[in-house]
Amino acid sequence: MKLKLIVSSLFVLGVISVPPLAIGAAKDLNSATTPADADFPKVGGNLGNQNYSSLTQINKANLRNLGPAWSLDVSAAPTTKPVAAPGTTTTGQQSSPLVIDGVIYSDTPVGGVIAINGKTGTVKWKWTPSVAANGFGPSGTRRGVSVGDGKVFTLAAGNRVVALDKETGDILWAVQPTGPGGTSLGNVAKVGTVYWDHMVYIGTNDAGRNAGLAVRSSDGALQWFFFGAANTGFVVTDVNGVTVDAGATWGPLQANGNSCALTAGAAPWMHPAVDPELNQVYWTFGNIRSCGSSQDGSTRPGINLFGNSMVATDAKTGAYKWHFQSQRHGYHDMDNTQPPSVGEVVVDGVTKKVIYYGSKASETFIIDRVTGKELRSVVERPVPQDSRQSDQPFQPYPPTGAWLKDCIVYQPLSPNTIPGDPYRAVPNYNGYQAKAPNPDGSLPLAFTPGSYIDADLPFLSIPAGYRGNNGELPTSDGNGGTTVPHRLGCLWDPHWDLPMLSTTTQNGGNDWSGSAFTPNLGLYITPYAINNVAHDRGEGSNGLRAPGQYQTGGYLALDGKTGQVVWNNFTGLDQAHGQTPLVTASDLVFWGQPDGYFVAADAATGKNLWKFQMGAGGGQGAATYTVDGEQYVLVEAFGSGTPYSGGSDGSTLWAFKLGGTGSEGPTPEPLVIRRGGGGTPTVGSTVNNTVYLARGSRTADTAANRDSVGTSGHQPANIGVPVGTTVTFLNPGAATFPLFPNLKAHCATQFFEGVFNTRLQPGQSFQYTFDREGEYWYNDCTDPRPTGRVNVLASVTTLPGALTIVPSILNLRPPTGVFTSVTGVINAVLQLPDGYTLDTGYNAKVTMKAPLSTELFEALSVSVSSDGKTLTASFDKAELDNNIPAGTAVPLTVSGLFINGGVQKRLTSTANARVIK
Repeated sequence: MKLKLIVSSLFVLGVISVPPLAIGAAKDLNSATTPADADFPKVGGNLGNQNYSSLTQINKANLRNLGPAWSLDVSAAPTTKPVAAPGTTTTGQQSSPLVIDGVIYSDTPVGGVIAINGKTGTVKWKWTPSVAANGFGPSGTRRGVSVGDGKVFTLAAGNRVVALDKETGDILWAVQPTGPGGTSLGNVAKVGTVYWDHMVYIGTNDAGRNAGLAVRSSDGALQWFFFGAANTGFVVTDVNGVTVDAGATWGPLQANGNSCALTAGAAPWMHPAVDPELNQVYWTFGNIRSCGSSQDGSTRPGINLFGNSMVATDAKTGAYKWHFQSQRHGYHDMDNTQPPSVGEVVVDGVTKKVIYYGSKASETFIIDRVTGKELRSVVERPVPQDSRQSDQPFQPYPPTGAWLKDCIVYQPLSPNTIPGDPYRAVPNYNGYQAKAPNPDGSLPLAFTPGSYIDADLPFLSIPAGYRGNNGELPTSDGNGGTTVPHRLGCLWDPHWDLPMLSTTTQNGGNDWSGSAFTPNLGLYITPYAINNVAHDRGEGSNGLRAPGQYQTGGYLALDGKTGQVVWNNFTGLDQAHGQTPLVTASDLVFWGQPDGYFVAADAATGKNLWKFQMGAGGGQGAATYTVDGEQYVLVEAFGSGTPYSGGSDGSTLWAFKLGGTGSEGPTPEPLVIRRGGGGTPTVGSTVNNTVYLARGSRTADTAANRDSVGTSGHQPANIGVPVGTTVTFLNPGAATFPLFPNLKAHCATQFFEGVFNTRLQPGQSFQYTFDREGEYWYNDCTDPRPTGRVNVLASVTTLPGALTIVPSILNLRPPTGVFTSVTGVINAVLQLPDGYTLDTGYNAKVTMKAPLSTELFEALSVSVSSDGKTLTASFDKAELDNNIPAGTAVPLTVSGLFINGGVQKRLTSTANARVIK
């Protein structure tokens, strides 16, 4: 299909102006704060992305009766259209559904669109583009469709915007928007579309230069666009009355005559908010990538507008209104691109129209939508400088500061602190090395002079008073270490070529999940992640998430006018990558989790009230609507691959109502919460149970492989051994590699248990015997990036006939017909052989394996008889029932770690139970 493009002769500063198109009335919202009600008419609930509904039928008093009304596998859903392939359940997706007149509209995991009857779950139509049928295929990542003027607006391959007939799913038009002369506006590929008043607003992504743009709903004609990185000569007056040439903020032209703005990235990664009353669209433009990398600001001095900024544009013309920049001259990839949410709050008796902006940095700016100024007084805080990075001396902070910790925690290494503080540092980063044991045996981390990070000291300057410092460089702390406040791993700490671990990070705070605002409570509710990242110029846009660290997070609520934290629900899971809360007027907040649970919590306190296992990770938003007087809550379980390995992708749409009698899905594959490392899994015996430290290859005697600083720099980096194995850690010298031996000292610092910590000169070795099952990570003190792990497994003894399930007939029928009424325990009684004692160490658990899941369910309680011959373990029936099928001989397996003859061993036994469902 040929490009449909209307370009007027008026072209000023990236804005194309065309006359408005007269068109018939369309169902529409007229305010950014009109709540969703019987409909949930757009992703985000309303034009202001409040994710708020006025519905109250489902409330705290009857929540226990909420159950599945129906579920639908949208990939396998039947359809009469020949271009609709069945799809797949192995492709995660980031979309969220919307509902209009009882019909659900959503992306599908493979890049199509589906329309579904909201009451019955039957498919109305389904569209999946194909080259054979349409001349183009689907785009990849999807973040939501929009509906208006009788059309559904979506994206497809080849930078296409597509309009489908709302009733039939037939294509009405498909266009490939470009600027004058075919100028690229960025990749039209993943950002959710937004419809308002005969216009469709679209953000672009993943290109050298990106824009927010608008096309006409009737035919897709481009109306205007606004680049995230300003053209030279684009002069604006900011909210403080300062006039600036935004294009000049990118520094001098490069040797090729081009501005760094032309390759800046600065993408509006997520859909904007629209404000009809003020005729404004609010875009959040993202990280800067140009003239080096997203971690290198050295050749683009200046504040680099409009990177890392919220920009308000005229909704009809795209003309600049105001901007607010959350990080000047960004080189940490700390953009704030999540969909902005609006609100109205009363300050000193005056109602203020506000919009919430932020943030990866866990800083939420509350901005007056009329003036573009922060509602409170922004704090201009001096920050450390690296003379090579063209740093800006001040960064803006909200007066309440960050809502997460904004400095790394250097917690001692000990088996007693597992997993420990969510913000804890992996050892050896930033020069914090393990020292002599404390009296309790834990290994403290302290800054060590002469560490790798010292190479940056000549280029650093520290503001007086920064983090309690008076401006001096490292000094003795009187205990053999030094005080270096600028090396605590805090927000905006500078970096160069060496990894600087800090928090919050480009994968933390609220990365790109949506947030919610409840006018009932005046709360702004946002998901978050805690995911420390090491910055250096050699890293990609997402930096180096230190291998072996825990990746966690949760949800929290801020007071909508002060920004103070009201509650914090730490789920232990990264919730910042698509999981978007839905809040209702009954003061319930719903959210999906990467572990497959759909949760309802008290919006006033954050306390969990209800949960449902969907069978696949939830990395999407939720919706609520009514049909025939009944309220439904809708959520997609399409999987969540970021940031975890493990888990399960899916393609199931779940609809819940009061009295719904459907069942939960099987628990998905367990998430791997710790950040994975490199290296092919290797059986220890094949390498003589020996690890070469800081070596790029186990066999190549070349200069390129000595003293490796790669994350897989230990060889092998991932080794598996049985309990009782002695592993040798060798810093290979001339005896191993005669031509190019390692020249530096290297360490094997085990974390976070701290069971060994050794420093070896070239040619030296160290041995450790692993006597307990577990996963043992370690890294290097010379450069912290080389990271390895030893996976230790106990030998397994199977005990036929030793297990009894009590009761022998398991009744898993919900007494009320709703899944929440399954209660009680399943008892497992295991007869133990002589000489076996239950291991009660920190990583020793008794678990049950059920047929429908790979998850191992931990016992609620465990006891051993006084004669040591019988173990009784109790398991939560409600946790297990969706993983156990009905049948006369359903196998259940119990396993635990024991000590026999001083050696840790695993005992396991299986028994069949009769299950009634």
